[in-house]
Amino acid sequence: MTAVAERVLQAPLRSPRPVGALRPLAWTAVLVGLFATAVSVAGSWIPSLWGDEAASVLSALRPPESLVAMLAHVDAVHGAYYFFLQGWVGVFGAEPFTVRFPSAVAVGVAAGAVTWLCGRFGSLRFAAVAGLFVAILPRMTYAGEEARAYAFDAAIAALLCVVVVEIMRQDAPSRRWWIAYGVVLAAGIYTFLYLGLMIAVVGVVLALDPRSRSQLRRWAIASGIAIVAASPVIVLALMQRQQIAFLEHRDRVTPTTVLVGMWFGALPFAIIAWALIVIAIVGLARRGRRRVGGSLEILAVLWLILPMGLLIAVGPITAIYTPRYGTFSAPAAAILMACGVRELARNRWAAALVVAATVALAVPVWAGQREPFAKNKSDWNEIAATIDAHARPGDAIVFDDSVRPSRRPRLALDTDPDAFRGLTDATLKTPYSDSSSWHSSDYSVAEAAELGRFTGVDRVWVVEYMTKGEPNSYGIADLEALGYQQTDEVQLHSTTVLLFTRP
Repeated sequence: MTAVAERVLQAPLRSPRPVGALRPLAWTAVLVGLFATAVSVAGSWIPSLWGDEAASVLSALRPPESLVAMLAHVDAVHGAYYFFLQGWVGVFGAEPFTVRFPSAVAVGVAAGAVTWLCGRFGSLRFAAVAGLFVAILPRMTYAGEEARAYAFDAAIAALLCVVVVEIMRQDAPSRRWWIAYGVVLAAGIYTFLYLGLMIAVVGVVLALDPRSRSQLRRWAIASGIAIVAASPVIVLALMQRQQIAFLEHRDRVTPTTVLVGMWFGALPFAIIAWALIVIAIVGLARRGRRRVGGSLEILAVLWLILPMGLLIAVGPITAIYTPRYGTFSAPAAAILMACGVRELARNRWAAALVVAATVALAVPVWAGQREPFAKNKSDWNEIAATIDAHARPGDAIVFDDSVRPSRRPRLALDTDPDAFRGLTDATLKTPYSDSSSWHSSDYSVAEAAELGRFTGVDRVWVVEYMTKGEPNSYGIADLEALGYQQTDEVQLHSTTVLLFTRP
């Protein structure tokens, strides 16, 4: 590699780039974004929906006034995404493919934004590699096939960094850029509260660059205005903070969950990813302190480590960390991986081999994410298919209500009611659309019997969740007391479907 090419590849944020060169960069960003969307879309319809996705889908299927009432009690931090999804399913329906498709598009936006960002101070080849790594990064391919807002968080964080870089490249950035920063930041906080931690990332990046420190005042003003604009969701989140108190009882901060699970999915991929990140950081250190403030690497390092480091640090006290929260920092990992490849670019064949190996190691993780039971072992598709094939009109159905809401088999019915058409929902107490929470609530079998729900019913299907490989026994004793006897059993992946009949 020539000295001139090396200087271009390692250029600081303020390096000039001819306006005419932006057109091919824009097309590269679009093409990489479309590729990333395709990677996330492929096979996204295969896994069953799971508990978190059910919260999204059922919230989106509510009437608007019901959704507003629910958000006053729970899930206010997801409200912006729920309202978006409500409009989406109103047009395209609530099948697994359709509700997951927007997330795949968001991954495409993140990949395109990273491509543009890296292309502003590097070659098109380097920019394309960075976008490719976003497209195949296991955390991103997972977020891209899930009906949750995490892919949107990553896209917004990437767009925020694009705006910040454009600000830093100018000697006298206009107010419009800072307005754009504030708008993107506020939108990000509404989508994911912890994206507000990007304020600290931007502040440190500006402070480290001597030529950008004059912008700290505007950064503080724009950040403050964004926080004020997002204050409704911040206040509601504080009021509803007990909703994630269950994280206190989970051992989420371990070397494996942080170094592997948060961004890389599997150990082999994590090894090559961290090796490239270390190579990038060593290269930054070797080039000297004079370029630290204005380098792509320092922006990516802060974006990757600072937000998640803060959450992990306070996690034992406040229970606010889980690996999926790191999704909005995932594009930074892809950037640093690409920077590592760039450090190896003196040997073109070595760099190409590393890129090929990285893609190859991502493939089995991607495939595993698209297996039928990939989403928290959810088998709702199997439940629906079993009932649809064997139940008769007039049969009743009972769902195990002894597990936490996100695991209740009833969600198979709520997310796919057509498969259960013609059955009597014997224990339903309050449907999700009328509930102050995102899910339905049930009577016990005994309570439903007192209400006459089993009068004239000769066949009852019971869907039990399995704990440690054994089906639960929710409601079975009460059904036997009513004269029902078990006559059939179908064991599925995570649940067991039982048939009880009464002579």
